[in-house]
Amino acid sequence: MKVKESYKKTVVETGLTMLEEGLTVGTWGNISVRDPETGLVYISPSGMNYREIGLDDVVVLDLEMNLVDGTRVPSIEKETHLAVYRARADVNAVVHTHPLYSTVLGVNKMELPAVSEDFAQIVGDKIICSEYALPGTQELGQNVAAGLGAERNAVLLPNHGTINVGEDMKTALIVCHVVEKSAQIYIMALNIGTPHLISAEDIKAMQDYKNNYYGQR
Repeated sequence: MKVKESYKKTVVETGLTMLEEGLTVGTWGNISVRDPETGLVYISPSGMNYREIGLDDVVVLDLEMNLVDGTRVPSIEKETHLAVYRARADVNAVVHTHPLYSTVLGVNKMELPAVSEDFAQIVGDKIICSEYALPGTQELGQNVAAGLGAERNAVLLPNHGTINVGEDMKTALIVCHVVEKSAQIYIMALNIGTPHLISAEDIKAMQDYKNNYYGQR
């Protein structure tokens, strides 16, 4: 199967975006993208500064975790990334971030409900906090896949951060920002009153509109 440089470039560029937009610090977090044609997964290397990662540092795996291309050790969270891809055929990008407000909710093992319309449209009805598991374990991957379920596009990790997914990397990054913004809104709203939540019926209507009518057709 052919290894495509464009997907390596996506991983490299996304790492820089995560740093610049405050979604992580240092070497934490990880990124992967799946080529829907071949099923190959392009994942960031373990423990490298995002400002120093080049195309040759990106590791390529198949869904059985066999090494296809690269000389670096892949991200410690490869189990989680592959578990998501195995469970969700609609997902082709996974971004693990360590943002402030989402992590606060995770530390408290709280769910994040749909407090904004953009959240309802692109993330889902809510995101749950998964069961705790140590980083890099198969158990964590299983917990994340279960937390995402069939339709949600993010999950909170207790004491750890968030996993955000999308049909492509552009969408996954939007999910990252919408989740973090919504977490901040929710925490602030809880501090001054009782947040008004969007009903399940209205969430469904907004998702239908976004998927079928929104934008230029």
